Amino acid sequence: MTEKLFYRDGYRKEFEAKVVSCEKDGERYRVVLDQTAFFPEGGGQYGDVGWIDTAEVIDTREKDGIIYHVATGPFEKGAVVKGRLNWEIRFDRMQQHTGEHIISGLVHRRFGYDNVGFHLGGDYCTMDFNGPITREELKKIELAANRAVFENLKVGIAYPSREELASMEYRSKIEIEGQVRIITIPGYDVCACCAPHLGSTGEIGLIKLVHMINYKGGERITMLCGFRALADYDRKDESAKAISSLLSAKEDEIADAVAHLKEEAGSLKGKIASLQQKMLSYRAAEIPVEEEVVSVFDSGLSGNGPRELMNLLLNKGARVCAVFAGNEDQGFRYVIGSREMDVRPLCKRLNAAFDGRGGGKPEMVQGSLCGNEEAIRAKLRM
Repeated sequence: MTEKLFYRDGYRKEFEAKVVSCEKDGERYRVVLDQTAFFPEGGGQYGDVGWIDTAEVIDTREKDGIIYHVATGPFEKGAVVKGRLNWEIRFDRMQQHTGEHIISGLVHRRFGYDNVGFHLGGDYCTMDFNGPITREELKKIELAANRAVFENLKVGIAYPSREELASMEYRSKIEIEGQVRIITIPGYDVCACCAPHLGSTGEIGLIKLVHMINYKGGERITMLCGFRALADYDRKDESAKAISSLLSAKEDEIADAVAHLKEEAGSLKGKIASLQQKMLSYRAAEIPVEEEVVSVFDSGLSGNGPRELMNLLLNKGARVCAVFAGNEDQGFRYVIGSREMDVRPLCKRLNAAFDGRGGGKPEMVQGSLCGNEEAIRAKLRM
C-alpha cells in the first residue's frame, strides 16, 4: 500500500520517497514509491503529473491501494528520490473540483437532482444532472455559487466512522467500501470524495457556467473556474473588441449590430438571387439550342446556377443540355438534363473518360470531372 501524502496535506508540492519497484511499460516505466503526493486518477479527475528527480511523470494511477507513477525514466529499487508536482496543473484541478462541489450541492438542494457524471478535462469541466434545468435557473445557481466563493468558506475534510455516516446526509455517486472521506462546504455541500480540494472557497476565484445541453433527459453543464474562467474571459474580451472595431459599435452593442448586419445580408442575398436569375435568363437567350447536346461552360456559375441555366435552355427547346461550372485547373461540376431521353448513359461515358463521379435519374444527372473543355465537348458529340 502506498502512503498517500496528499491526504495529509493537499498543498504539498515536493516530497522524498523510496522506490519500491520500477517496471518497463512500453516506452515508459511504472514506478511505485513507498509514499507519494501524486494523486492518482479517480473521482472524475485525471492523475497528477510532474517529475521524479529528472524523469517526467505523465500520469498517476492506482490499483488495489498501490499508486503507479507512469514515468519517462527508470529507477533502481531502494533508491531515494525526490518527487515534484506540476503545481499549476494540480491547483487548476483543485479549483475546478471544489467549484464542482458547490454547483452540484446547490443543484441537489434546490432541485433534488444528482450529479450522475463528472469529467474534469484539460481545458473544461462537465457535470451531468439527472433532471431539467432552465437557463434562468442556471443563472441563479451561478450567482449563488459565486456568493459561496466570496464568502471564503473553509473546506472541511473528515473521515467519519460507519456509525457517524449512518446519521449523516451526504452526496455520493457510488457505493464506497472502506473508509469514507467527506468534503464539506458549509451551507452548500456535503459529499463523499477522494480527490484533493482547495482549503477555502475564496481560492476558486470565479465560477462561470458557460454552456448547457440536454443530455439523457437531464442537463450537461460546462463549467470554468479560477484561471480557466479568466482565460475564457480574456479570449471573449479580445473577440468582442475585434468585432466592436469591425462594426464600429460599442462592445455592449455588438449583438444588436450583428443582428442588423444579418438582416441587411438577408435582404442583399434576396436581391442578388433576383439579379442572378435575370442574368441567367439573358445568358440563356444568347445560347443557340440547335445542337444535339447543348453544352455550356461557365466558370462564374455557382450554387443552383448550373441547374437553373440547364432548365432555361430545356425550356427554350434544347433536346439535351449539359452545363459545366468550374475550370480546367480545378475541375468541373456538371449537370445534364433532358425531357426527351435518358441522360444516364451520357453521364457514365463522361465519368469513364474524365475520372468523374456522379449520377442521378433518367431526366437529370449531376457530378464532377477533370478534363479540358475541348475534349469534353468532343465526348458529348460522340
